[in-house]
Amino acid sequence: MRLSHARKAVLLGVVLLAVGLTGQASAETKLPEAGSTPPAPVVSAPAAPSPSSSAKPKPKPKPTSRKAVNPRFAGPAGSHVLTGSKGVALTFDDGPDPAETPKLLMLLAKHQVKATFCLVGSNVQRHPELVRQIVAGGHTLCNHTWNHSLKLGKDPAAKIRADLGRTNAAILKAAPTAKIKYFRAPGGNFTPRLVWVAGQMRMTSIYWKVDPRDWSHRKGESSAAHQAKVIKSVTHHCRPGAIVLSHDYAQPDTIAAYRKLIPWLKKRYTLVALP
Repeated sequence: MRLSHARKAVLLGVVLLAVGLTGQASAETKLPEAGSTPPAPVVSAPAAPSPSSSAKPKPKPKPTSRKAVNPRFAGPAGSHVLTGSKGVALTFDDGPDPAETPKLLMLLAKHQVKATFCLVGSNVQRHPELVRQIVAGGHTLCNHTWNHSLKLGKDPAAKIRADLGRTNAAILKAAPTAKIKYFRAPGGNFTPRLVWVAGQMRMTSIYWKVDPRDWSHRKGESSAAHQAKVIKSVTHHCRPGAIVLSHDYAQPDTIAAYRKLIPWLKKRYTLVALP
């Protein structure tokens, strides 16, 4: 069938239009060039595996143990309770006493025993001759504060230093060549500040291991009973290296008790003055 020129023109237009649309679609969908590698697909990293229930748990850290305290420094605020050797140290507090200290010095000299005297500054000022006798006997001196203040350890460091310095000055005035290496707080009321100040003044703080409480007299207690109490306490508790606390100030029963105690102690221990 022969087509008219008008129909041929319309048919040609439709064909051209179809070819144009096909070419546009091909242009929008690009294919990879020959020999090129297509991009790898993006893959997310796998999640970390959870710990197996059979895994061993991490060991817990061991608690830090407290450092053991040296038994020698087991007194309040680290004060000494032992001599540091097997020797036993007899210490006498609160003097010098014009009535009792000379008796004690004679007793110690008789048995050739050296002791440590913890002196109260105000008593030293009143009886300097007794300090000289103590030093001449080869005994050790210890600062016991100016007026036996039981609360000195709570005072400011400057006040503590002034008190101890005043006591040392009185001792050295009585006996200029004396050495004062030790300090004892009245009542044993040591505080860290008190020990620190004494240490700054080159004095070692001494407490005690044996306390017969010779200063404590029960109501109605006889001299014989008191002496027996002191003797029993010392003989029962004394061990090598112990520092023994006693008093020579206003304690005649203590001196009487030591007339029996010293021979007993000498048979069992070496009696020493603190070095």
